[in-house]
Amino acid sequence: MLHTTDGVFIVTQTPFADNGAVDLDSIDTLVDFYVEHGADGFTVLGVSGEAGKLDQREALQVAERFIKRAGQRPVVVGVSNASLAQLSDLSARVMDLGATGVMIAPPSGIQTDEELHGYFAEVFRRNEGIPTVLQDFPFASKVAMSVPAILKLVETHPEIGLIKEEDLPCLNKISRLRQSSGRRVAILTGNNAMYLPLELGRGADGPMAGFSYPEMLSEVYRLYRAGRVDEADDVFDIYLPLLRYEAMGFWGVCARKEMMRRRGAIRSATMRTPGPKLSAEDVKELDRLSARVERRLAERRG
Repeated sequence: MLHTTDGVFIVTQTPFADNGAVDLDSIDTLVDFYVEHGADGFTVLGVSGEAGKLDQREALQVAERFIKRAGQRPVVVGVSNASLAQLSDLSARVMDLGATGVMIAPPSGIQTDEELHGYFAEVFRRNEGIPTVLQDFPFASKVAMSVPAILKLVETHPEIGLIKEEDLPCLNKISRLRQSSGRRVAILTGNNAMYLPLELGRGADGPMAGFSYPEMLSEVYRLYRAGRVDEADDVFDIYLPLLRYEAMGFWGVCARKEMMRRRGAIRSATMRTPGPKLSAEDVKELDRLSARVERRLAERRG
């Protein structure tokens, strides 16, 4: 059940071949790479997975391949769409494929709590009983959801079992959600894991984020859960310059894909058009930042 979720959910990239076609074989190597480095679950077809650049057939192919390769590990599929008909159709199809649940953010254009609650009433009329992650990501959705509005959605719709909290500032919002006396749901956090140790300290149940060194996410999470907070901070600090570099929107996703290619997780760093491409100067910066990470890891190993 989503409400008991904890651990590290990796927000996956969608691999494309050099010609822009979906690279299904690289999904297999990508999942294996994430599992090797501590992933407890996956979130596919999210914003950084370039979901908006896939047609419905491709989205199903990608979801199916991730679900199949993940085995017993849970997979959440992003289904946000301005079309409720397409949202509900994709939701039903991925659940039939074995998804653990779906992730939904409100569509841009919603301006009031009344509109927000009316929208989700219709969503769950169509998606009744489907386990759902409520994504609070106003940077992408352009919809601000207050804590009272989120709590009302949780109480009204039992389908919501998990909140992906990535509003900024995020820390006090996590605290206020955790202090609620209502039904408890899980909270996983995004924003490229830029604030992960602090978010765990505020009551988050883990990250739902992407990074080219997913072993950092899993190690920081496990150290923190073991009460070794200072050690978790020290590990986090090793990776922070590269993590920050990958946090620059779609450009950062492009940098992450290049790092994933270098680490053997995918065959190509291609992003679909419209999407950025790294310059020679960008590549030099990645060279320096990744070398810095590897040097500090070697020093840590002694």
